[in-house]
Amino acid sequence: MKLRHPVSSRGFTLIEVLVALAIVAITLGAGIKAAGSLAYNAERLTDASFGQWCADNQLISLKLLHPGLSIGDSDFTCEQMGRTYKGKLIIRPTPNINFRRVDAQMFTDGGQPILTVSTVMRK
Repeated sequence: MKLRHPVSSRGFTLIEVLVALAIVAITLGAGIKAAGSLAYNAERLTDASFGQWCADNQLISLKLLHPGLSIGDSDFTCEQMGRTYKGKLIIRPTPNINFRRVDAQMFTDGGQPILTVSTVMRK
């Protein structure tokens, strides 16, 4: 009587394939999430840099062109590299009557705040 030896199979079982697919899916999901975060952070950094330039330009022009600073708020827009940013200039008194606190707040087109640049200027 002949004894049969079990046939050895070559390849992977269904469970091994499913585990490998699950690992690949989790890795790809994490990679896509990381890429999305990098894109968002790059956009935020661009907005912050351009907003900083706009705020600085507004404060410098205020210092050069407007010798008398009256207390109050005013809106302005600024274009940097083809993007338009909205800004708000806020002038408030200080304890010293010869100086004013000036804040330049920058916003995206959607109204999201980007940054605020503050300084003190001579009245």
